[in-house]
Amino acid sequence: MSESLQPSLNSDELETLVSAVRQGETEKYEPIVRAFQQPIFRYCYRLFANRQDAEDAVQDILVKAYRSLGQYRRADNFQAWLYRIAYRHCLNVLRRRRIHRQVMKMLRPETVTAGPEQELDDRLYHPSLARALAELSPRERSLLILRAFEEKSFAELGDIMQTSPNALVKRMQRIKQKVRTSMKSKEDMPWNDSKRPMNTEV
Repeated sequence: MSESLQPSLNSDELETLVSAVRQGETEKYEPIVRAFQQPIFRYCYRLFANRQDAEDAVQDILVKAYRSLGQYRRADNFQAWLYRIAYRHCLNVLRRRRIHRQVMKMLRPETVTAGPEQELDDRLYHPSLARALAELSPRERSLLILRAFEEKSFAELGDIMQTSPNALVKRMQRIKQKVRTSMKSKEDMPWNDSKRPMNTEV
């Protein structure tokens, strides 16, 4: 995947901005929002399969993160910390709506912006993948989305989900097998994680 999928701020820049916000320079939160708004939106959109729900979730997540900055410690990875908030928020939304057992319909949005995101949607909103995702639990879908589509390493996933990377490697293998079994063939899959080393430092 292209580097455009990654946040535009490096860790030092993020820490400087976070420190400034915590000292009262609230306007410094805007660059953080700009850096993470789209990545968090993609994650939420793939979970909810609904643009409005995803937009609402992104707003709630970024507000929660802002209000929780006092709890953030530099020893943490800010990106993983933010995704942890997103992960918990989305699972809570799914639970409240009691849709964790329902089919997640990955429908192509009626209106999308042309360009790289259009091409990405063409790969992700795939009928056979949609059927396979429908059979996964919210936690399984979340892990699959973060690993295969957002390209998080197992070390990062361990921080986000607060689970050992080795356990997540095994869980991901089981999820991949579920998806492959649900789809007509491996070639139907619009992503392929098999070429990636299963090293937790990836």
